Amino acid sequence: MKGFLIASTGSGVGKTTIALAIMAGLRARGLVVQPFKCGPDFIDAGHHSAVCGRASRNLDTRMLSGETNRQVFANACAGADVAVVEGMMGLFDGVSGGNEEGSSAEIAKLLDLPVVLVLDAGNSVRSVAAVALGFEKFDSALRVEGWVLNRVAGEHHFRMLQSAIRSATTVPILGWFPHDPAVAIPERHLGLHTAAEETGMSGRLAALAALAHQQLDLGLLMQFESSPCRESRPVSRVDARATDPVRVGVARDQAFSFYYEDNLDALRELGAEIVEWSPLYDKELAADIDALYIGGGYPELYAEQLSGNRDLRKQVRAFSQTGRPVYGECGGMMYLAEELRTSDGLSFPMAGVLPLSVEMTEQLVHFGYADVHFREDCLLGTKGTVVRGHSFHCSRVKENSPIAPAYSVHYSLSEKQTLEGYSRNNVLASYIHLHFGSNPVLARTFLRRTRTAKRRTMVAS
Repeated sequence: MKGFLIASTGSGVGKTTIALAIMAGLRARGLVVQPFKCGPDFIDAGHHSAVCGRASRNLDTRMLSGETNRQVFANACAGADVAVVEGMMGLFDGVSGGNEEGSSAEIAKLLDLPVVLVLDAGNSVRSVAAVALGFEKFDSALRVEGWVLNRVAGEHHFRMLQSAIRSATTVPILGWFPHDPAVAIPERHLGLHTAAEETGMSGRLAALAALAHQQLDLGLLMQFESSPCRESRPVSRVDARATDPVRVGVARDQAFSFYYEDNLDALRELGAEIVEWSPLYDKELAADIDALYIGGGYPELYAEQLSGNRDLRKQVRAFSQTGRPVYGECGGMMYLAEELRTSDGLSFPMAGVLPLSVEMTEQLVHFGYADVHFREDCLLGTKGTVVRGHSFHCSRVKENSPIAPAYSVHYSLSEKQTLEGYSRNNVLASYIHLHFGSNPVLARTFLRRTRTAKRRTMVAS
């Protein structure tokens, strides 16, 4: 099986568009493509999934151990012909300036993946060769095996760039991309628009595949030597559904789409059936749901529609009052609050599960990786449990809540420490996106609580 990592010299260079074009081009050749995203990003991973027809997985050496990353990779690669991993930020950028921890380079070496580097060629020629040479030589343990030039002005510009790069390095140029609005993904305050919001995905997929066919040497790319799954074997799947089945309702629509796919797999492996529902469109919850999991997303963009779905909001609140588990992350927490105030100053009633009022902010709040210590027993674990996650949001809880914080959080980027998380009975909500792979206790405790609540509900009825 083949595999490689698409990286760049920094953020904003165009690696997501080029990674998507490569995925689409390989899929158009009849190959089964398994996508991955380095780091905690949900949005890029969602676009990968839409293009490849397979769920993209997150690889992250800050939140997950090396062995867990290998297992995630090996499990996801089963049945695929090629793995395409999109890096994050610049190739060598991680959580520290002094080492490679958390970087795409660390993941490439961990999984023995060759690297294809995207170079921004806009408004430069020979200087691009200097950048290429620096990235090729910076880490001798890393295999940089191909260049893709982005923002090239035209054929003449490319020929000049080609001459400069060939004079400095023997690493081949796989192709070049002009600026093409047909494949550009719109952006907003938290990054790109999500795949769930795309209305012309079939047209974008065709445009990406055509661009890859016209501009890239995919045949040369597939000649790169790689053995991405050789260091790990897929773990066996544990299926407990036959003896103690539970159904977890996962919110999934344009407003809520931010999930680590491996979180859902962790629940499936322990016997949960994932049932998707929509806070935007559904008029009622399924009667046989045993727990709710409401992930992140953009509820602020759909606040009026979410608020207008009154019957469903009431059902979510009533569901929580039965003692069945409800877990909300970031956008999910905003939905579980009493009200959400949008950036234009309007206030919309939400589900009212927790006594919280949330308002949008003009800037990011507590951005970055988070080390989380449970200060008390809660839906996902007992007091003293240590887990890792990521925070990325432009909103805040307006006032102090009467609920004592369940988490003590240390943010690695800012070095700030705060109290966070809101826990009441079998409800838990927080801005932190926790990765269940950081501690297997999370999924086990969630489902143990779910099964206990289910038995109690059955006895009561």
